[in-house]
Parts: sequence; structure tokens; C-alpha cells
Amino acid sequence: MRNKKGLYIQLYNIHGLIRGNNLELGVDADTGGQTKYVLELAESLSKNPDVDKVEILTRLIKDKSLSDDYSVKNEVVNEKLSIVRIRCGGQKYIRKELLWEHLEEFVDKSIKYLKSGKRLPDVVHSHYADAGYVCTQLTRLLGVPMIHTGHSHGRLKRENLITDGMSVEDIEKRYKISTRIDAEEMALSYADRIIASTNHEKDHQYAFYKNVDYKKFVILPPGVDLEKFYPYIQSREWTGENSQLRSNIRDELLKFFTNINKPLILSLCRPEKRKNISGLIKAYGENKELQERANLAIFAGIRKDIQKMPDIEKDVLTEMLLLMDKYNLYGKMAIPKKHDFEYEVPELYRIAADTQGVFVNSAFHENFGLTLIEAASTGLPIVSTKVGGPHDIINNLENGRLVDVKDSANIAKGILDLITNEKIWNDCSRNGINRINNYYSWDAHTSKYLETIYNVLEQQESNPKTFISTGKRLFDYNRLIMLDIDETITGDPDGIAALSKLLEDRPADAGFGVATGRNVNLAINILSEIGFIKPDLIVSSVGSEIYYYDGKEYSYSTSWAAHIKNSWKPDRIEGLMRNFDFLEKQEEDNQRDFKLSYNNLGTLKDLEQVKKILSEKRIKTNLIISHGTYVDFLPYRASKGRAIRYLSYRWNIPHDKILVGGDSGNDEDMLTGELLGVVVANHSPELAKLKGRRRIYFSDKKYANGVIDGIKHYDFC
Repeated sequence: MRNKKGLYIQLYNIHGLIRGNNLELGVDADTGGQTKYVLELAESLSKNPDVDKVEILTRLIKDKSLSDDYSVKNEVVNEKLSIVRIRCGGQKYIRKELLWEHLEEFVDKSIKYLKSGKRLPDVVHSHYADAGYVCTQLTRLLGVPMIHTGHSHGRLKRENLITDGMSVEDIEKRYKISTRIDAEEMALSYADRIIASTNHEKDHQYAFYKNVDYKKFVILPPGVDLEKFYPYIQSREWTGENSQLRSNIRDELLKFFTNINKPLILSLCRPEKRKNISGLIKAYGENKELQERANLAIFAGIRKDIQKMPDIEKDVLTEMLLLMDKYNLYGKMAIPKKHDFEYEVPELYRIAADTQGVFVNSAFHENFGLTLIEAASTGLPIVSTKVGGPHDIINNLENGRLVDVKDSANIAKGILDLITNEKIWNDCSRNGINRINNYYSWDAHTSKYLETIYNVLEQQESNPKTFISTGKRLFDYNRLIMLDIDETITGDPDGIAALSKLLEDRPADAGFGVATGRNVNLAINILSEIGFIKPDLIVSSVGSEIYYYDGKEYSYSTSWAAHIKNSWKPDRIEGLMRNFDFLEKQEEDNQRDFKLSYNNLGTLKDLEQVKKILSEKRIKTNLIISHGTYVDFLPYRASKGRAIRYLSYRWNIPHDKILVGGDSGNDEDMLTGELLGVVVANHSPELAKLKGRRRIYFSDKKYANGVIDGIKHYDFC
């Protein structure tokens, strides 16, 4: 299925440290190959005539320690490509492991952004587990096809960290690994296609997951920018700026090397234990022949002050310096503090190739290895771990050696095999240059990527995927009617039938939901008993829960739960309420995760004591009293009115386009404010004080007939 207007593709890369030029790769653990891949994929897609619009959605960051580029709400990269930044979890930079509790906010604001543009993307593509979670919610709510790329895998990481001696408790505390794995499993379940870089990733790394469906997989390795990573032999012909850049890099290396004319062993990676940088240094330090024949340069991220870096990076960098000292590698080994990925890195590969050196990836495991194909395209042979993606790369390109990096002697042998045999080195260099275009060009990648999208869209056309059909309707709704059930809808059989028919025939741009003190099951049951139209959504348990109708059943809104859970302390509230004889806890069926319910056997005056103790103990809660008899404790952010205003925000429906109807005290906060309120004639005395308020219509008709009267008053249907 081909969109006549051209494809609209959204790529989700949540952590925030991505911009349209001069990527700051290696600043921290969040800025590695994934960031580079996402930007280059987006740029390549934007050049294709079948594509109308590409967006990268990421987190907005406004942090004095980082560039202002990350705080631009909408960065235009080219006429088809932009980076859209969504604010969530405040504005300061926080590492990806701490973003989990803020992802529902990202979902909400993504929906709001989409609705403001009045166009759904043809596909959403999630990168990494956090984006997998966000896109899973979008595909569940809106039915938009979803593609997922893992980039790395939580189950595998957990096993590797345990093998390295890290305790399960520390892994959980540092990496929130269980939350990540749950998100990965969910993404595997809901995604239409899973993109893997290599067969090894599909067959071995994803084998740890329960929700794997191998029919969904597409093997699609990343591409390399061949204009930027051109062969080293071409650089010899350049003059001017390129020549000056090369001179600057050589000057920097001269600060470290006694003899700069030796072959250069080059490594580029983040300072992480799994990258096994220490294994490479040991390989070099323990092999005298290697030291005599070659220099070693390790670019391990960007740093200013090791002591101020996170513990993991600090430990790795400190170990590098200690090993350098242990083996007395001064004059032979370089550990530069920074490098420019946009311009310097391609030239670094070419400089190493010009010396007949090698590129080394000594990681214990590598999911793919972008640096390997970059090096290959410049003509720099590679020595790499044999575990993971590099196996496919070297099999395809035949441009280097795969080694078992657990024994550092294997790394040294692989390097020596290349730099001591001119024919082997030349063959590997030539193979990399000649074969890269066939296997790892962006043109080839984009062609197969778009073919994948069209297959998904054809599948969607014949078998639409809308897990929550209401979500797609809400995307088109501009108005919303929200009604209490008991004594507002119910009470008069003829009125019930007339209101149900009116709502069934409502305009296509108007949604309908109920807001009730009942729990969701009781709400569904009573509406079914009276033969009432099924609502699009249910705000239940006095506003502490929201459910969306999916055509068969009602699905719980995890985003509302995430929004209201802050400072909720039900155990403490329950303990304090035991001191009041006039409060009787209701049956267990009426208790919910975010609602404690009691019967008031005393007077309204008695309840003042409850309010007083809550204030003295500084407990944040929303105390709601209905009919003077029912007492509900909710999170301080929860209520019917707040839930409806949340829906207004999420689905971009203005307050003055939402009509609410009720009859009792637990309806009060949804009736006040900018919403259009309707109070039926049989209302409780608690609402009498609202008479004369702007935007609140008191009908002289009871029950459902009062609602119909209110709808006509506002000319809403």
C-alpha cells in the first residue's frame, strides 16, 4: 500500500543526546552507535522520493552542562527531516536507566503532538527498549504499525554482568534491568517487524526471549556513509582543509608517540567493561614484538575529568591508565581525551590505514559493530571479537581476523598476522573497499527498509491492527461527553433509552465516556443491565482509573496510573483511619490500587477530624465525600475532574469542548472550571452551592432527561 502523499515515518530514540549535525558520540553510555545509526537512517530515508516526512522523536534537554542544541523543540535537519523534542521527566539530562518512570509522560505528549498535526504516521520505529515501550503504547492506542530495533538486549546484558561478578541486586539497582526486559518482551509481542543487524543477533541473542516470533524478523544491517568514509588512498590527494585536519590529528598523536611512523593499532569505543579495552592493552603490553612494530591509540569516549565521570566509565578509564603504566607503554600508546566524530574519526581510520595499521574491536560481545564497517570502507583491515555481528561482517567482507578475545594473546596474534604480511594486509584492505557497497551502503539499506514498510502496510490493510479502537477514534474526536452513571444516567427507563439513542446518533467528532465512583466491572455491568450504549472510555473508581474500549473489552490506562501514583501511601492512610470509630472500611471489592473506600457512620462534622489528622501528618491525598455517606481516599492527583482534564490534555480536546454531567459530591470537581457542566434536577444537596456558576447548567429535569436537556442547552449534539 503506497501513500500517494508519500510515507510519514517516525523514529523514536528517547534519551535526547541526538542532533542534526556533529553528533557528540562517546559523551556517555547513551551516545554510541545507536545514535549515529538513527540519524543516518533518517537522513537516508529523507532523500528517498517515496518518503514525504521523517521525524526523530527524542527527549528535550535543557542542561547547562550540555549544548543548547538539545533544547530546540523542533530542529529542521532538511526539508523532509526534523528532530522533535518532547519534554518529560523535567529538563535536566538523566541517563536512560532513570527514564523509565517518565515514559508514560512521553507517550502522552507524543499523542498530543500527533493530534496537533492532524496526521498519523504510516509507521513508528522504536530504537532500544525505552522507545519500544513508548511505541508499544502508541500502536496499542492508535493501531499504527510498529517496527522495533533492539540495538542491545537486556537479558544478554544481565547474564554478562552476572558473569562479570556483579550481583543481581546491583544490576537491578543500576540498570532497572527487569523493567527493561519487560519492555523488550512487550515490544517483541506488539511490533509488526523486528529488525536485526545479523543472523547471529536473530538466532542467538533473541533466543533468550519468550515473545520471539521469527516470522517477524528482517535481517537489515546498518549502512555506512560512503561519501564520508572514503578509502585512505584518496586522502593522499587532498589538500586544503582535509590536509590541515590530517596534520592536526598527527600533531595530537605526536604528543603521545615517540615514533609516529609505525603502523597504528586503532580502537574506538565507549569506556565500558564489556568493550574489553583492558584486554587490548594487555595484548599489546605483553607482546614485545607488537610494541616494536606498531603504536596503539585508544579513543575511549570523550572526557574532561575522570574523577567527575560516572563510576563505570571512571573505573574503566582508571584501569586503562594503570595498565599503561604497568606495561610502561609511554611513547607507544595514546589515550586522547576527545575527538570530533563528524570529521576527525573518518580521517583517523584513513591515517591508520595509511600506516598499514589495523582497527581492533576487542569487546566480549558486539551486537553489530558500526565502527567495523566504517573502518572497512576506508580500507583499514580489522581484528574483532568473534562473538556477535562481526562474524557476519568479516564473512561478507573478508577483510580481517575474528579472534577469541577472552585470551588477550589471540588479539595480539590477529594484529600481527595482518601487519607483518603485506599481501594479507593489502588483500583485506582491498576487500573492504570493494565489497562495502554491496553489503553495507545506505542505499541498499533504505531500499530494503521501505520494502519492509510496504509489506507491513499491505498486511495492515487486509488485517487492521487496532488493539484499542477507541484510541484511533479519539485521534479524530474534537468533542467529548463524560457522564456519571448512578442517578445521572440511571433512574428513569424512558430517559435511559432516549439518552442512549441520542449518544448513539451523536456526530462523528464527538466521543462518549462515563465517570463513576463504581469500579470498572460494576460500571460495565450496570450499563449492560440497562441496555445502554457502550462508552468509548470509562473513568472509574472516582477518577483513580481510566479504561479504553477496544471493541471487545476495556483496557487499563497505565499512563494515568503512572501520573497519579506519586506520594500515594495507602497503608499509612489506612493505619490512621483505624483511630476513627465512625469510619467503616467498605468490602474488599470496593478497594482499588489507587482508592481506599469507607462508609461514614457519623456526621459531616466528624469528617473534619479526618481532614485535620491528614493535614497534621502531611499526607497528600484527595478526600472525596459523596452523599455525606461515602468517603474515598485517592492519590492527590486523582479525581473524576482531573482524570477528564488529563484526557483533554492527552487527546488535545479543549476544555470548552467537553460536556460533563453529574448529580453528587464526587462529581463536583469535574463540573467546575472550564468544562461545560450539567447538573440533573435530582442532584444531592452538596451541589447546590454551584448554582449561578459560569458554565454549569442546572436542569429542571431528572436523571437522563436532565442530561438530554443539558446537551440541548449547549447545542452539543
